Amino acid sequence: MSVRVLVTGAGGPAGVAVIRSLQRRGDVEVLAADMDRWASGLYLVAADRRRLVPAGRADDFVETVLTLCADDRVDVLIPTVDVELPRIAAARERFAEGGTRVASPELRTLETALDKLALARACARSAYVPRTELVGTPQAVSGWDFPVIVKPRWGAGSRGVRVVASQTELDSVHAEEDLLVQELLPGDEFSVDVLADLDGHVVAAVPRARLRVDSGVAVAGVTVHDEALIAAATAVATAIGLTTVANVQLKRTVDGTPGLLEVNPRFPGAMPLTVASGVDMPSLVLDAVLGRPVPRHVDFVETANVRYLEDVFLPLDEVLPAPAPAVAPGS
Repeated sequence: MSVRVLVTGAGGPAGVAVIRSLQRRGDVEVLAADMDRWASGLYLVAADRRRLVPAGRADDFVETVLTLCADDRVDVLIPTVDVELPRIAAARERFAEGGTRVASPELRTLETALDKLALARACARSAYVPRTELVGTPQAVSGWDFPVIVKPRWGAGSRGVRVVASQTELDSVHAEEDLLVQELLPGDEFSVDVLADLDGHVVAAVPRARLRVDSGVAVAGVTVHDEALIAAATAVATAIGLTTVANVQLKRTVDGTPGLLEVNPRFPGAMPLTVASGVDMPSLVLDAVLGRPVPRHVDFVETANVRYLEDVFLPLDEVLPAPAPAVAPGS
């Protein structure tokens, strides 16, 4: 009997990667969901398995997904969008009551990973963490070797990240949102895809170097066997209690030590390279969540990739209709 899996964020590279991984299995029916009817991943699945959902921040997002899972008899839900993760994790028991297992880290892990200050403190004894302070506190005022990095305490990607070159410039940094000032690490940056089973045991850690980036998306990369990177990422994953998958971003210090930048507690957009290297993380996560045995360790081979734009063609009558506009209360 096939397992029914709903993948959210079908318009993003991570969603597409998960969908394609699971479609290679013969025992999975993949459903795809996104807030945008033009999301490419929606059209990688059969027409009767495409779903539109509200934005992850919308008040009715969780209720809508709960209803979808119940109506579609979804066995496993795999969210791939940062903003959706804590909201779905907080409702994990409600999904379970309806027969749907959630394939994402636990809420406490998500809260630690998505708060960069909490992450730095949680991992300080397990891995090298560059000095990280909250802008506006006495601890952040002095003692820095410039340049330094200023970035939002919450948020993904490089949005709001900037280099500050002097104490005078740092003294002038003010913002309505919480900002962090952090030691600037000078070495090469790596992303490490980490898979942990439901007991928190790290099954695989696959370091990747992004060789070419276009609009924030890696379009060429290579996996690298580097024991220091693997050990650092494993230590970080253990410190935050990771289960399922996360992407650990590291950058080397002057002496080559891997230092922690941040953790994205979800499937990354560059997951196809990790899968091609021999670690099919979406498939392994599905088995783990279903209670099936997974290996204690999975190794990988060094592999390079290049990425290109690919088209999906379909008849006009297969494009999902635009959702009806929300009606304001009392109108």
